[in-house]
Amino acid sequence: MSAFEIVGGNALKGTVIPQGAKNEALQIISAVLLTAEPVIIRNIPEIIDVLKLIDLLQDIGVKVEKLAKGEFKFIADDVNLEYLTTEDYKKKAAALRGSIMLVGPMLGRFGQGYIPKPGGDKIGRRRLDTHFTGFQNLGATFNYDAVNHFYSVTSKRLKGAYMLLDEASVTGTANIVMAAALAEGTTSIYNAACEPYLQQLCKMINRMGGKISGIGSNLLIIEGVEKLGGTEHRCLPDMIEIGSFIGMAAMTKGDILIKDVSYNDLGIIPEMFRRMGIQVDLVNGDDLHIPAQDSYEIDTFIDGSIMTISDAPWPGFTPDLISIALVTATQARGSVLIHQKMFESRLFFVDKLIDMGAQIILCDPHRATVIGLDRKSALKGVTMSSPDIRAGVSLLIAALSAKGKSTIQNIEQIDRGYQDIEARLQALGADIRRV
Repeated sequence: MSAFEIVGGNALKGTVIPQGAKNEALQIISAVLLTAEPVIIRNIPEIIDVLKLIDLLQDIGVKVEKLAKGEFKFIADDVNLEYLTTEDYKKKAAALRGSIMLVGPMLGRFGQGYIPKPGGDKIGRRRLDTHFTGFQNLGATFNYDAVNHFYSVTSKRLKGAYMLLDEASVTGTANIVMAAALAEGTTSIYNAACEPYLQQLCKMINRMGGKISGIGSNLLIIEGVEKLGGTEHRCLPDMIEIGSFIGMAAMTKGDILIKDVSYNDLGIIPEMFRRMGIQVDLVNGDDLHIPAQDSYEIDTFIDGSIMTISDAPWPGFTPDLISIALVTATQARGSVLIHQKMFESRLFFVDKLIDMGAQIILCDPHRATVIGLDRKSALKGVTMSSPDIRAGVSLLIAALSAKGKSTIQNIEQIDRGYQDIEARLQALGADIRRV
């Protein structure tokens, strides 16, 4: 098992190009199952979770050709449906959270979809009810084998329906959209997620011949079509990685230029970091410059009360950046309440930050109060383990700013979400090596 050894204290300086968006790629790659024609996808991040999904598609029978770094061609013209009930499929799909995204397109095009209970980060309950309730609304028959933890949905012909989602689930909405794109009649999805990555999926399906309106709103209207064709698609830059680099620059007194960020798709993210006192400048049309700052001060509410940073469905602050905001606040001037609403285990990494010298009160599984050190006392290097992707990068940010040497174990979790992270950090001046 690999680990990172980091000697902190170096100010990160230079230019970085964000990778393609992981969460978008998992949806877009799954959508190639909607057609027998070629689909070319560019700016795919070549990270563990994405490459595992591509391998799984190949096992199902999808022809995959790598055209260049981050660019793949997919042809799903000879899908092996029998493989979906094999032990090999169950084992591989269970190890990947993104495998749930295969069910919608399989159900829409072939009338059947199978998935074991998916894996992924241990950040709390991540239920699948929204996905399968949506499929049932379209007329599918649902079955769950509790002994083998195996889900199945089948339908001779899906039919459009009106549905009000119980939660604005991004993956749930995407799965239902993909199934409904090939259903008979019109489907209306209210309380739909409207994240930029979901908008990208809808635009891609429309280019394939689909008929989806309301894109970007919480009411999607899908007019089902008989079949979909091939297309080309480019993934957006990863907003979570962009936020991570903002945090790294602030914590290390760094000066970083983040290129081609697709600023209009970042929503509230830049402003949230600005409210933490971090200077975030839009330059050159679509780049973000984070200049070196000796200190940064967290804003307060109008009445002077302590600011709260909380996650919410888009266009609210993404839950994937809550951990980054928390660690960045440890060296700010002022205090902040971090409220992670969606997952009850995502704040449990703060004990490691406390070991490093951070002043954090874990109020309950969802809330933590951070009292900023205002750089008067540097964090100190320790040995720790990465519990999940985002917590792992948060610990990495802490280590980059800390005094002395830190060791982060279980970095396979970080590799699941960040491509070539140590090489890119080394190029910015970080003292980091993989051991």
